[in-house]
Formats: sequence, C-alpha cells, structure tokens
Amino acid sequence: MSQMAYETIIGLEVHAQVLTASKMFCACSADYADATPNTHVCPVCMALPGALPVINRAAVEKTLLAGLALNCTISGHAVFARKNYHYADLPKGYQISQYELPFCRDGWLEIDAGEGPKRIGITRAHLEEDTGKLVHAAEGGRLMGAAGVQTLVDLNRAGVPLLEIVTEPDLRSPDEAYAYLIQLQRILRYLGVSTADMEKGAMRCEANVSVRPPGQSAYGTKVEVKNLNSFRSVKLALEYEVRRQIGALEHGERVVQVTMGWDEEAGRTVLQRSKESADDYRYFPEPDLPPLEVSRTWVEELRASLPELPDAKAARFVAELGLDPKEAALLVEERPVAEYYEAAAGELQAKYTQGGPPRAASAQAAAKSAFNWVTGELFRLMKAGGIDIASVSVTPAALADLLALIDEGRINQNSAKRALGVMFETGRSAAEVMQELGLAQVSDADALAEIVAKVIAANEDQVAKYRSGKESVFNWLLGQVMRETRGKGNPALVRELVEAALKE
Repeated sequence: MSQMAYETIIGLEVHAQVLTASKMFCACSADYADATPNTHVCPVCMALPGALPVINRAAVEKTLLAGLALNCTISGHAVFARKNYHYADLPKGYQISQYELPFCRDGWLEIDAGEGPKRIGITRAHLEEDTGKLVHAAEGGRLMGAAGVQTLVDLNRAGVPLLEIVTEPDLRSPDEAYAYLIQLQRILRYLGVSTADMEKGAMRCEANVSVRPPGQSAYGTKVEVKNLNSFRSVKLALEYEVRRQIGALEHGERVVQVTMGWDEEAGRTVLQRSKESADDYRYFPEPDLPPLEVSRTWVEELRASLPELPDAKAARFVAELGLDPKEAALLVEERPVAEYYEAAAGELQAKYTQGGPPRAASAQAAAKSAFNWVTGELFRLMKAGGIDIASVSVTPAALADLLALIDEGRINQNSAKRALGVMFETGRSAAEVMQELGLAQVSDADALAEIVAKVIAANEDQVAKYRSGKESVFNWLLGQVMRETRGKGNPALVRELVEAALKE
C-alpha cells in the first residue's frame, strides 16, 4: 500500500429506542426486555387486517426535544410514510417511518475532535417504529444446520418508538465517529429520550464510509456498514473498512456500493447485500395516519423545558466552581451524578456561609471537597455495591454534613471514610454514626502529647534511626501514634506534637 494520504468520509445513521410507556402506534407496553416472546402484542403491532395505528404523543414530544437539543429546525408539518421492504420480523411488509417531511432537520452536534471543537451536521431526526426480532432455534444444544434452520419471530419489539438521527458526511475518522456517538448518547440520556445503551440494542448504529485521494472534491463510493453493537465495534469496523477500501484502490480495483456487516470474531467486514436506495423502498404517505401539525407554542414550551446539557454544565462547573475541565467532564458524564454532586457542593457551601466550619467560605472550597468525596469514596462504594447514584442512600445533604464535620475538626479523614461506609449501608446521618461508633476526632493537645511521649519512649531504636538521618521513620512513628488513638487523633496536631518530641 502506498503512502498516499486518502481522506476518510463518514456519515452515521443512529437509531435510538424512545423511552415511552407504550409502543409507537398502539397501547402495548414498550417495556419488553424480560417478557415472554409475543406477549406484548396486539392486532396493530401484529399487522392483523383492519387494525389502525394511532400516534404516540409522548414519542413525538421526545423526538422534538431531541431535535431542539441537536439544534435542528422543527417542522410545523410532518408526515408519516410507508417504507416498503420484506423481512420476516416486519409483519406489515412495510415500516411506518418519515421521509420527505420529518420532524427535525438541519441541525448540528459539537464534538471534541482532538484539535478543538468541531460541528457535525445533522441532516434529519425523525420518528419511526422498530421491527420485531428473529430468534434462531437450537437443537440438541447446537444451532441447526443451514438445511434445517428454524427461525422464530418475537414481535414484542415490533412497534417500539425509534428515533433515527442521520448526520451529514462530516466525520473524517473513526475517532471522530466514536466521539460523536459518545456525545449523542450523553445528550439522549440527559433528555430522558432513550437509555441509548448500545450493548442492549437501545441504540444501534449504521455507518456510511468512503475514501478519496487528496485533491479530489467528489466523494468516493460509499459503503454501508451494519451490525455495530458497541462503540468499540464502530471504531474497529470503520478502521478496517477504511483500510479495505484504500487497499482496493491501490490495487486498481473499484469500490462497489454495497452493505457490509461487521464480523466481531473475525475482526473484518463481510458482504451482506447490494445497497438499497430510497427508490427501492417505494416511500409513499401512510394513508392511515393524518399529517401531523406541530404548533410553535408547543415547540417553545418544549424548548423552555430543556435541561442544561452536559457541555454547558461542564463549562459552568469550570467557570463558577473552579473545577478543572477534566474534573468537570467526569462529573457530567451522567446527569444524575452531576445533579447529586452539585446538590452536595451547594449544601456544603451553605454551611460555610452560615458560619459553620472554620474553612474559607468559598464555593470553590466546597466544590473541590465535594468532588473529591463523590468521585473518590462514594464512587468506590457504588462500584463495590453494584449500584448507581440513584440508589445511593446517602443524600447530598447527608454527605455535606459529613464533610462539614471534617472541616470542623470533629472527625478525621480516615474515620470519615469509615462513617461514610456505614451511612452508605444504613442511610443514617453522619452525626449519629460518629457518635455510635466513637469516631469523634481527638484534638486534646495534652492527651495526645501523653500518647506521643509513650510512643517515643517505647521505640528508642526507631527514634535513634530518625535522628541519624533516616527520615522515613517519621511516618512510621506517626502511624504508631494514630494506632494508639484508634485512628481518631487529629492528624495535623499529631504531626506537630511528634515533630516537637523528636527535636527534644
């Protein structure tokens, strides 16, 4: 392969299941994850003769919210269409989707492209229904051979609302595609539009990729890549497909417009079929559904209800709370974590300004302390317990109470960690746990001086080593004193007293 620098062109089509109680065009439950096959079905989603669809308002609303967050123009007039194709898991023989008149168009999403922010154009965001699912039956513990394959159809998923978001061909590398998907997933979750969990099929991605030699303005022949069920798969598949296309061109071959599938085990793309065009689907307006009129009043009400999105929240944490950009980025990964953190920092700041702890009364001090404990000890306990922030029994106010006790000198860091563990398990207050476990910090200088003197007298050999220049012994002596206080000694005061004793 030559060293010619080909340019990569990538566009993505993302399908995200919309979080609604019922399906897109019927009243069947959309929560089918653990259901017995074909139990969340009705005449509408089974496409029985005479059954008529009814539009799910909640799905429309969440689609509009996503369009607003993606800076799209919202159409006041939208039309559902029939997209005709024949798969075994598509009972009607067509999918109700949108084509010429979608809800949202001409938007953009900003990503971190490594060399600064980059806007990726959003061609359209529209609403449609999901298909069913094919299950290949097993015989004797093995999949049946090609000659006798049994394929079962589960229609529980058929008709679940699906939001399709299509980009412009603005992505220039697999890394940019990866960054786009991460950012899109974060926004959909912040909005409550979708869980956007690729591993569970709640968000699925198809990529269109082509390459072109330097100086060429026309796009190369694009190839669609399917079967991408994780962020890792997207990146690996695109890297492989780019190499494959460049290799073909370098050998004088022609890239053909086809649909490729990603084979995770083999680590390569494989041919699936020739690529369909819009004409192949024979789109026409759905005759059983009227055109949908979206009022400007409704759109503006939805715009006003948009939450603060992750990038804006991270920027505010940096500007107002003095966090490092990397710290802010970690906190805003998940909206519940960001909200928990901000509530804890706010509660602690309120205690500072009310004359509580003797620490500097600043939002920055509260923000840093809350950050350290939320992303440190609290995250550790959550990981060990296998729970998320929504299930944590320690409220933001309770965490702030514990941090205030540290600042007041009533409990030290090690004892506070122990107290937080008990609070995490029981939901009890910091003051209660500190009192019941006897974790109150010892700050009585006379009492601590006696313990220091006792440790010094009992370890003359170690003291001699320290005085002869082995400074590492100092920390060992500190540890012995803290052990005598059962971890409750005021660390700063203990250090001061040990230093004074060693100088005598």
